[in-house]
Amino acid sequence: MLRPFALHRPASLPDIADLLEAHGSDAVLYAGGTELLLLMKEGLLRPRDLIDVKRVPDLRRLAVDHDGAVAIGAAVSHHEVETSPLVRDHLPLLAGVARHVANARVRAVGTVGGNLAFADPHSDLATVLLILDAEVRLWSRRGERMLPVGEFVRDAYETARLDDEVLTGVRLTPWPPGTGAAYVKFGIYERPTLGVAAALMPGAHPGAARLRLAIGCVGPRPERLDAVESIAGEQPLARLADRIDELAAAAAGAVDPVDDRHGSADYKREMTRVFVRRALHAALARAQGREHRARHAHTVLV
Repeated sequence: MLRPFALHRPASLPDIADLLEAHGSDAVLYAGGTELLLLMKEGLLRPRDLIDVKRVPDLRRLAVDHDGAVAIGAAVSHHEVETSPLVRDHLPLLAGVARHVANARVRAVGTVGGNLAFADPHSDLATVLLILDAEVRLWSRRGERMLPVGEFVRDAYETARLDDEVLTGVRLTPWPPGTGAAYVKFGIYERPTLGVAAALMPGAHPGAARLRLAIGCVGPRPERLDAVESIAGEQPLARLADRIDELAAAAAGAVDPVDDRHGSADYKREMTRVFVRRALHAALARAQGREHRARHAHTVLV
């Protein structure tokens, strides 16, 4: 049973700042509320004041900035990301990932900002944002700051947002033409056991590519595998094809998985090896202009 609370609906960022200052730790920001309401129903969180940010125009923005980066407001829903022609044109992998977040009800209500701010370890979004060089925009009366997603998500359910800050959105850098990318996830529950985001971007030399690789859901936070990217270097696509097993093994050695109901750490390490290999095969096929489809139970390939 929900404890009584006051609902506030500010119309601007300064209005939010006023409410945060007035109510302090009793206040919680929310947009979709899909995770928040579950915690409240279980009695794990009992805020006296909820601040609904969905009506703030700055948090509803979905546009391409002058430098070509795509800006997505914190209150934009997963369904809006999935169906937006702008996102499909500039960030097709992200649109595909949004289409497979949780279920239709969550996608209709849940938001980009809420997903990132909650920092659920078993979430798709932050993993794919890592290989898109996404930056989180944070606003307060003291000013605005930008943080890479990898620095914003610090641990399970822990972020770098300060108490007086509002997560207003994210900025993402579209890949150049010729990039082959894939997101592969596996899970028998609604939340994925593992998620792998891989992209092969055109290199400085014709026919060569550079790898971007991120792993999520196996540990307390998603991580970009810089060491594996360095091992891959810049290679002709044919050479990368010969090294997929090597790179998959390196990824399995680089992750730091944890035991939970989704599986043991050893199981997740082996799953990392298997699914990095599948993600790299898919990204390579797409970089070469070929289609690649998932052929395994409980596996989603975007």
